[in-house]
Amino acid sequence: MRLARKPFVLLIGTALLLGAGLWASGENVASASAQTVGLAPTPPMGWNSYDAYCGDVTEQEVKANADYLAQHMAGYGWKYVVIDYYWYFSHTLPNREQKEWEYNMDDYGRLIPAPNRFPSAAHGQGFKPLADYVHSKGLKFGIHIMRGIPRAAVEKNLPILGTSAHAKDVADTGNACNWSTAMYGVDVRKPAGQAYYDSIVALYAKWGVDYIKADDMSWADKPAREDYHGPEIAALHRAIVKSGRPIVLSLSPGPAPLSEGMHLLKNANLWRISGDFWDDWNSLKKQFALCNAWDNYRGPNGWPDADMLPLGRLRIRGYKDPERQSRFTPAEQRTLLTLWVISRSPLMMGGDLPSLDAATLQLLTNPEVLGVDQNSVLNCQPFRDGSRVQWQADIPGSPDRYFAFFNLDDASPWRFSTTCAQMVGTHCAVRDLWEQKDVAVVGGAFAPRIEPHGAGLYRVTPER
Repeated sequence: MRLARKPFVLLIGTALLLGAGLWASGENVASASAQTVGLAPTPPMGWNSYDAYCGDVTEQEVKANADYLAQHMAGYGWKYVVIDYYWYFSHTLPNREQKEWEYNMDDYGRLIPAPNRFPSAAHGQGFKPLADYVHSKGLKFGIHIMRGIPRAAVEKNLPILGTSAHAKDVADTGNACNWSTAMYGVDVRKPAGQAYYDSIVALYAKWGVDYIKADDMSWADKPAREDYHGPEIAALHRAIVKSGRPIVLSLSPGPAPLSEGMHLLKNANLWRISGDFWDDWNSLKKQFALCNAWDNYRGPNGWPDADMLPLGRLRIRGYKDPERQSRFTPAEQRTLLTLWVISRSPLMMGGDLPSLDAATLQLLTNPEVLGVDQNSVLNCQPFRDGSRVQWQADIPGSPDRYFAFFNLDDASPWRFSTTCAQMVGTHCAVRDLWEQKDVAVVGGAFAPRIEPHGAGLYRVTPER
């Protein structure tokens, strides 16, 4: 384990407040497994359909968001287009009972896209035409899957591809998801159970899938036997390796158990550290402790995921509550992005892209801010005093450092007072990354004023 630099002692006003002590950590306690290396050297960035469309997105909407991503955001590192859950159901509106939903499966119990929502998937094409479209834009294509095997496949007792076994032979009916009745677990202790996972990933590889978001994997609320589905996570990872296609693996939901950090690093590229995150200030405040807890298990190729960015136009369809614009204020949106980038969380935009306003697009395409997420190390939170929080990070190959200051107070602005000597050396220059301009440093002192619910993000350079 490599020691980080000692965090500076933060001065707030005229009171001297000591940090939490020496922080010691490398990027992670162990490297990711050989099979995951190179797949996600930096936190993935992209768009996911869930926050805007729940499980009811259409092919036309996916293409529209891909077009926008390619035209307005890809140049800043945004490249994944991910279709979230229930793409295999013809109807997914919440007022319908799941028993009425129409599964779309092949003869081996492998789910395929609903052709009424994804017309190009008809005649056995699956997602390949849509993946080809996304790839033609210079982007990467991803899909969401649920852990296990479809209940409909078990009811029909469909064969498992490449084996003499059938769905009932591998279904773990006592270990199903507690919030969705779409699937049963799979007993991967049986060779045919592994074969089922091999068969679905082989199909996804044929389609040209670059990213799998696997749900009901890393956490569950009081299931029958497990709260971390380690055997099926490992089985899915083995299937990806066997497929021969470089596929990034994302695990949901959270919070993933910190005790499984090593297993996660060996079998996945990103994993959720919280439950579903929405545009709620109290939820955002809770993310600080969760991001801080995962310091020992952070990249490369393995990333604690603070969840999607609920910005812009949300809940357009598929939810019981009505459509809305993000409830985060401009200050809270900066706080959200600042925490995500300084902790190196993956960045997955959840709102509808074609309807983004100029301010939100500018927020998501600030190259200096995004650079913190994509190129920093030894990220840590060395100081927290109530509503005042400091994060910092080093920059590989540079004496510069990043500093983030957060004011979580509901009413009062706060001035964070510090000096060059405490941050990088006797003299320094400071760059405000959000404003993309240099900040005056007088007498070696730096004292940014942070508004309530706000954040500042800075690059500090030592000078002679």
